[in-house]
Amino acid sequence: MTAIRKGHPMDLNGATHPTFAAFQDAWAAQLGDGLPMPAFDQATKADYRGRARVARLRDITVVDAHAVSALRTLEDPDDVEDLVKMYVVRRGTWTLGGAPLAAGHTAVPAGQFLLHHMVRPTPFETAPQTNAKILVLPAAVLASELGNRAVVGPADSAEVRLLTAHTGMVMATLAGLGPAGAEAAYRSLLELAKAVAAGRFDDAEPVLAPALTRAAKDLADQRLRDRELSPVMLARALRVSPRTLQRAFAAAGEPAGAYIRRRRLEQARLALGAPGRRVSVTEIAASWHFADSSHFSRAFKAHYGLTPGEYARSEAQARRSGWR
Repeated sequence: MTAIRKGHPMDLNGATHPTFAAFQDAWAAQLGDGLPMPAFDQATKADYRGRARVARLRDITVVDAHAVSALRTLEDPDDVEDLVKMYVVRRGTWTLGGAPLAAGHTAVPAGQFLLHHMVRPTPFETAPQTNAKILVLPAAVLASELGNRAVVGPADSAEVRLLTAHTGMVMATLAGLGPAGAEAAYRSLLELAKAVAAGRFDDAEPVLAPALTRAAKDLADQRLRDRELSPVMLARALRVSPRTLQRAFAAAGEPAGAYIRRRRLEQARLALGAPGRRVSVTEIAASWHFADSSHFSRAFKAHYGLTPGEYARSEAQARRSGWR
């Protein structure tokens, strides 16, 4: 097995890198050999505000960018580049190809993604308060999947959900991964990027099970208040069969339905312990879609060892005693 070169995730922000020069130096020290920082215009440098979390796994770079101030890069017509880049915009707008009024520009708004083979550095600019995930991927593996087309679409498509869920796991665990884990993470990133290019993924591929589980959990967390939330709903949203989703969760040791119930119990517990609570146990049970207060009470006691009422009283007593 070829050794996988990886770098610890790096945080770049105004607290640890208060000037643009400091930000630039930190980027160069970590990534400069394989991914030089773009040339930003003077206005960007003068008003630099934002943060980024960057991770490198062999020839793949993942950047979680939070641009507080507007960003704009300069175009160098003589420069060359052979990389596949993916932009997943959560907030704001990321515009490729120069100023918004320039011919040939492509704006990627919040909730959308773009995947494209870049044969030369593409200038970009962002609106203030833009949040995006950028993946820089090897052209040797992905260029043939893309050809000359740019793949665009909603960021909540099944393939993009799996890819972003997996990059989140890579960011969280990269520092502790051994050679085998880094190899698996790298291969999964490539397979999921190919899936985005193709608009489909192989749900029978075992290496993708952790990403499927993470994507389903992320989606469940977003929809905990949705009465219709269920494993079947998650499977439908992620375009897999319920059986495939069940297998993925089984490998993680907790069924999908149990995960949903546990997360709802956690939210109900927070509501029960909130200072100045004005809602009843019955109302909390209903708000988190338990069948009735009796069912909620049994589930809560099985999980926490106390009934909802007992837990609420213990929290109130702890606050009065100064323990909270």
